[in-house]
Parts: sequence; C-alpha cells; structure tokens
Amino acid sequence: MKNLRRKTLAAASSVTLGVGLALTGGLTPAAAAGPDATYLVVAPLGGKADRAAARVAAANGTVVARYDQIGVIVARSTNPNFVTDVKGVGVEAAASTAGLGTALEEGETVEVPAADVVNSTGDPTAEPMYGQQWDMPMIGVPQAHAVNNGRPSVVVGVLDSGISSSHPDLAGQIAKDKSASCVGGVPDTTEAAWNPTSSDHGTHVAGTIAAAVNGVGVTGIAPGVKVAAVKVVNDDGFIFPESAVCGFIWAADHGMQLTNNSYFVDPWELNCRNDPRQRPAWTAIHRAIRYSQSKGVLNVASAGNSNWDLAGKITDDGSPNNGTPETRPDLGNECRVLPAEVPGVVTVSAVGPTGQKSYYSSYGKGVVEVTAPGGDTRFRTQGAQSTIADGILSTTFNTATRTNGWGYKQGTSMSSPHATGVAALALSAHPRMGPLQLTLFLQLTAVAQACPAGAVYNPVPLIPAGPNAYDATCSGGKYYNAFYGSGMVNAYNVVK
Repeated sequence: MKNLRRKTLAAASSVTLGVGLALTGGLTPAAAAGPDATYLVVAPLGGKADRAAARVAAANGTVVARYDQIGVIVARSTNPNFVTDVKGVGVEAAASTAGLGTALEEGETVEVPAADVVNSTGDPTAEPMYGQQWDMPMIGVPQAHAVNNGRPSVVVGVLDSGISSSHPDLAGQIAKDKSASCVGGVPDTTEAAWNPTSSDHGTHVAGTIAAAVNGVGVTGIAPGVKVAAVKVVNDDGFIFPESAVCGFIWAADHGMQLTNNSYFVDPWELNCRNDPRQRPAWTAIHRAIRYSQSKGVLNVASAGNSNWDLAGKITDDGSPNNGTPETRPDLGNECRVLPAEVPGVVTVSAVGPTGQKSYYSSYGKGVVEVTAPGGDTRFRTQGAQSTIADGILSTTFNTATRTNGWGYKQGTSMSSPHATGVAALALSAHPRMGPLQLTLFLQLTAVAQACPAGAVYNPVPLIPAGPNAYDATCSGGKYYNAFYGSGMVNAYNVVK
C-alpha cells in the first residue's frame, strides 16, 4: 500500500476567522565529546529507579526527570557512548530520542476581517457561529445540552501544542492549576510555558471539547467541563517521547479523568517493538499509559491521516518524517501507531459532513472503537478542490500576530476531541464510570453505521495524488466494522 500519509497533528486545511483579540556506578565516566542529547533510560518496574539513576551518572549523564511510577528516566549526556555505557544492573534499555520527534505540520491560515465574523449567522439561541458547526448536530449536541452540558469536576487533559489562555471562548474553561508544559520531559507550570508558541492546534482541539456558551464564537461539546493544557509540542513542532511520557504521568497525577491525544509519537508513524532503537520509547509510552489507566484516566487518540488499514500489513515509505524516508514493507502487529494502538486507548476515525469515512482517515477492524466528525473538504468535488466549510470550525490562535480567532481544520486530530467531548459528557452524567466502563459505554451508545456500498471505497478519484490514491476496503458488518468501529459517537445518548 502506498503511503500517502498526512501527519496526525496536521491540519490538512485551515481558515482562521480572526477578530484581532490581543492576547550506581562501576563505570569509568566517558569524556564529554559529543553533542548534548536526550535519552530514555528504562529501569525494571516495581521499585525506585535508583540503580538506573546511578548508572546514568556513571555514564557521564544527568538525570533530567525521574518517573519512578513507571521506571523511566529522562537523561541528557554529551557522552557519544552513553547508550552502551549506561547498560547494566538496574537498566533494561536505553535509547537516544534524537530524531524521535514528529514534526507538527500546519495548513495554510487565511484571516477573515472581524466584520465578517460579527455578521456570521447561526442559531440565535446559541453561539453566533453555531450555524457553521455542522458537526454538532451530527452527534446530537443540541439535544445533549438540554439535558447536561458537562460538569466542572470533569477535567480533560489536552496533550497538544498548548491552549491560548486569552481566547474569549476558552479563558474561563481552562484548569490553570492543572496545566503544564511537558516539553523536554519536565513539567513547567508557568502560564507562558503552556500557552501556544508555534501552533494553534491545541487551541483548536480544546475549543471542540469545551468552548464556552457565552455569546461569542462557537460552542464546545461539553462547555461545562474544564480543559487542562498539557503541552507536548516544542517550538520546532516536534513531539518527543519524553514529552508524551511526562504528559500522561502529569495528567494521571493531577486528577484528570480524560486525555485527548491528537498526535503520534516518533518519526516512524509505525513504532516497532522489535527494533532495539524504538523499543525503549515503545516501552516507556506503554508504561505511562498503563499507569494513567490505573489512576482512572481514559485516553482517547486519533487513528491517523494515512488512509491505512491498521489491522493489516502496511508498507511505510514515508518514515522517518524528519529525515530521509525508508521503505519498510509488510509491517505487522509488531509495529503500531502510538498512542492510538496501545491497549485501552480509544481510537477514533474521522467522517465528513456526509457521515462517511473521510478520505484521509486511517481505519482498521479491531483497532478503531468509534468514529466522529473530522471534516472532509474534498468530498463535494471528488478531490478536485477543497471546500473549507466542510472542515471543523473551532477556536484558533495566530502565533504570528498573537491574536485569537476561529477557523477550520480537518483531520483525525479533529475527530478525536469530538469523542473526548462526548466522553466528558458521559462522565458528567455518570461520574462513577471507570476507563473500561466508559469505553464500553461510548461504544454501546454510538450510532451504528454500515460500510459504504461497493467492494472499494473511493471518495476522491479526482484528487491530484491519483485516482486510486485513497482507495480503502471496509470489512465487518453494520454494528461493528473497520471504518467506523461501533459507530458515530452520540452526545445525547450518553446523557439521556
């Protein structure tokens, strides 16, 4: 299968509606002879990582962060032989995270005059721009809000690029006492640290989940809940494994019941546990997620924008995405998208305004739990050109002008927060649900959707990449299949 991947955090298209709102030992220390690099050091589970920390020091390294909860250390060293020197009793594995980042790619941003925003029409009983949010009626949000629009005791961790704390639709929605930047693997709770610097992606995601009903802009699915900014994207647009580990641990230890994860870890979209260099990151992420689940957190993640069948054999010829791509044919279950394919994570595919699978959305029977609106700006023209209003409208932040606004993006990055928002409503109505119960509830209350007609689903034959570039085959029946899992999440069904 040809890899026509779109980065999970990428917004394939975007338009911003700007309104100008301001805003222990035994080793001989090696000589420091190489560049300063970051490493993940994995210790045995079940106790403090003291021995591993001692070996880090003996290998001429410095411990940056210790996560004894999961036996993982983040270290830095200029010792070019650090990975070899640190090995021994107390260390199971170690690897440099250099080159293990995922570039955050953004789409074009076009600002619209403030008057155009003010004059937007929509439901006069709701938000001014609500009429442009086709995704909300699709999942029963109006009916849900008449029953329950969320409770502030529910806090959703948005592991992403930060949230604009000055945005008028989000300023009162953020749990600032639970927000932090995890860039570099170490929490920083200063407000400036967890605000966006190079991307408004996290701001857009947060708006879908919890934008306020305040007579301004748009509405979120669960405007009564709180969101916490857990920043994992650095200023260069990379998501390193240590940042993701920090994010999961921070959310688990600070009372968050849900996290949204619209990203994947590592430059290899498929991270292979049988690869010695990739396995430490694989292990660390799995441990962090298992720990968060043990603390009562349900993690929701995007399936990805590669149009891959994640349940089948995959040829990846687009990774690593921050270097020269390699062709890795016929990758199986030993290679998975992280965090989406970690057991217990709710994986979400995307649909457009017709309710059918978005052309870019990855899928997979036994992988995708549910589906949700993510936008599809190509379906109307069969791929010839984009119709931006068929994307997802939410809150934005122009990182160049430092102004807040509203705009469109599309991707499974946008479908995941829809499912997270519905889960937040479910927890508001049923606060005693744990992660497993909540997962099952989301599936049972989803609206079943059958596979599209025909042997091959081909929604965009006129797309420039070629007539068969986005062919996909849906397997399964009406009540569970590869494209939609158990079906479309439904906000009303979880609160009624």
